[in-house]
Amino acid sequence: MRYSYILSVLVAGAALFGCQSSDTSLNSDDRVRTEVDINEVRVDTLRFKSFMREIVSNGRLAAERRSVLSFKNQGVLSSVCFGNGERVRSGDVIARLDDSQARHDLQQAELGVAKADIELRDVLVGLGYSVDDTLSVPADVMRTAKIRSGFSDAHMALASARRNLEECRLRAPFAGKVADIKKQASEMSEAEFCTVLDDSKLSVEFSVLESEYPLLSKGQPVVVIPYGFGDKRMAGRITSVNPRIDSKGQVAVKAEVANDGSLIDGMNARVIVRQNAGKRLVVPKSAVVIRDNMEVLFKIKSNGRAGWTYVNVDMANDSEYAVRANESRGAQLEEGDLVIVSGNLNLAENSEVVVVK
Repeated sequence: MRYSYILSVLVAGAALFGCQSSDTSLNSDDRVRTEVDINEVRVDTLRFKSFMREIVSNGRLAAERRSVLSFKNQGVLSSVCFGNGERVRSGDVIARLDDSQARHDLQQAELGVAKADIELRDVLVGLGYSVDDTLSVPADVMRTAKIRSGFSDAHMALASARRNLEECRLRAPFAGKVADIKKQASEMSEAEFCTVLDDSKLSVEFSVLESEYPLLSKGQPVVVIPYGFGDKRMAGRITSVNPRIDSKGQVAVKAEVANDGSLIDGMNARVIVRQNAGKRLVVPKSAVVIRDNMEVLFKIKSNGRAGWTYVNVDMANDSEYAVRANESRGAQLEEGDLVIVSGNLNLAENSEVVVVK
């Protein structure tokens, strides 16, 4: 009797445990089913709006103006006043040569002019004219007197000496940045010394395909995206479109962009040319996914579930698609449709969704 009672208790406990385990398993399955079948999505209302078609190319930035500077005469550098990357104003002295010989030549020329002035007076007196009233001397007589006295030669020598002294200074032809300094003080100047870049504006040259040539025109806006600056975008405009197609079937285009101080000569950049393609049904790129190797998007149906809709992508830019219904697949799109733009990667036809605002 005792053993029978113990056996009954064990059987009843096992049955109770089995029921509890079965209930727990069902609850777990319900939770998994709920998490998988109900998807959180975000939606956007489908609208006709202006679509900006984009032509994307790569180019290189270049300073709008540049000047390669060198001394006209060779000599020893006495000082270098600016370094690479430093800004200069128009007329600033960037570097100087040792000008001791040039100064000596200038003093000699000034002395020669003083002597020639005395000789000119003597010549005029000899011709019967008063040195105090040179205005009364006929022009042809004065010209002859200046030649005979050496006055003209002396003044030409003085102008040359002054020019040689000035050429010992290398000046900036316009405001900008100094680049490519090749020599330092006490070294001999030779060939090119430096470059001055006016980088207040930069040009960017890029190429487009022959088929894209009709879409471009002077003054058209562009977006310049310098590499190395993340998503930084700068506005510019096309300044020229070369009316010739090269051997590669491409057209050279040049645009201009204002420099905010971060751009430098030679920097690589992506260039986007935008053109208004008119009113289109436009969706974010995230709305279109691939199913059965075809482009589809999901709409919210009247029953609140996801509806699978085949589309054709007519145009694209960096963030949007211009789409139309793929009528060959029986699809329909209408303005005002609620289109799923996120959470759509794992959706199927008639998937249950929860719209998150």
